[in-house]
Amino acid sequence: MASVMGLLEARGTAAQVRVEELREEAERVLAELAKAEAVLERRAIARLELAEDLSGPESEADHPPESAPAVPEAPVAGSVVPHWRVGLTMEVLAPDYRRLVGVLEAEAGGSGLRARELAGRLGRSRCRRRSRGCGRR
Repeated sequence: MASVMGLLEARGTAAQVRVEELREEAERVLAELAKAEAVLERRAIARLELAEDLSGPESEADHPPESAPAVPEAPVAGSVVPHWRVGLTMEVLAPDYRRLVGVLEAEAGGSGLRARELAGRLGRSRCRRRSRGCGRR
């Protein structure tokens, strides 16, 4: 027959193992909960933005005009394309970007262009390799 102290130690060890298992499961559940809450938040934001967009144009009386961020006088190559807002023209784009937009706008079919076709119309050499790598050489 086992001693009472031996039985108590065995039960204590089993309880400790169970506590560790439950802690690991709790951590897993909390991580899943955080992910689910993030998804829920994104969905709520999307729903609000959609409702806002569907509500129609807002009158300027409801919202005062926001101050527009300063647009550089002469965009340089490699500059960041600004977010679109009312009143922006192609002049805020760097010259290379303006060429791209000009070629795309000139496309009469409106079906768009593949990268290889766009490269050809911009005067870049066409190559048989993937178009992504052609401009780097």
